[in-house]
Amino acid sequence: MTRLTGITVREDSIGTVRLVLASASPRRAELLRAAHIDFDVMPSDVDERVEPSETPDGYVRRLAREKAGAVRARVPDRPVLAADTIVSIDGQILGKPDDEAVARAMLRRLSGREHVTITGVCLLYLVSGSLRRDERVIRTTVGFASLSEAEIDWYVGSGEPMDKAGSYAVQGLASRFVTRIEGSYSNVVGLPIAEVYDLCKTAGLLVS
Repeated sequence: MTRLTGITVREDSIGTVRLVLASASPRRAELLRAAHIDFDVMPSDVDERVEPSETPDGYVRRLAREKAGAVRARVPDRPVLAADTIVSIDGQILGKPDDEAVARAMLRRLSGREHVTITGVCLLYLVSGSLRRDERVIRTTVGFASLSEAEIDWYVGSGEPMDKAGSYAVQGLASRFVTRIEGSYSNVVGLPIAEVYDLCKTAGLLVS
């Protein structure tokens, strides 16, 4: 066994290498650090357009797999973790808004209703020279309060919705609008940490 900062690595599985996070998201990085999972950051550059007839679950699974694969091509000997998070309501995918008008429209759809936050997670790693892939799709139900136009204007004006799936951050100003969460809270933030921990254990990364 070899001990790294925050992680013990089994040398018979993936070797003495650090996890690579295929994301530039500061929220995912903060969640990993809080869980004492050691990592380096290497963002992917993957087309995130939805394919025709693609389901929300299928979309996040595919994007996580493609992001992991794109980064692993640059670091083939290291374990790579990738994720993609969306909000889904009425079976429709709500990603990050393109502009303030789209953000307002998304918030109006979420107002007074429940929706689902879905994250696809993919871990690529080597075992005895062979590539392994472990994937999960995690769903969390979120309830939203009814929002007035003034509240929507205030929130969009804060700038917080602009790089968030579904146009809101549960850990930020939008926390005042969230009435209920059923499932993983960290999933709504952007990375289901309990599932990531389990993926790391399966791969031979044991959090100390």
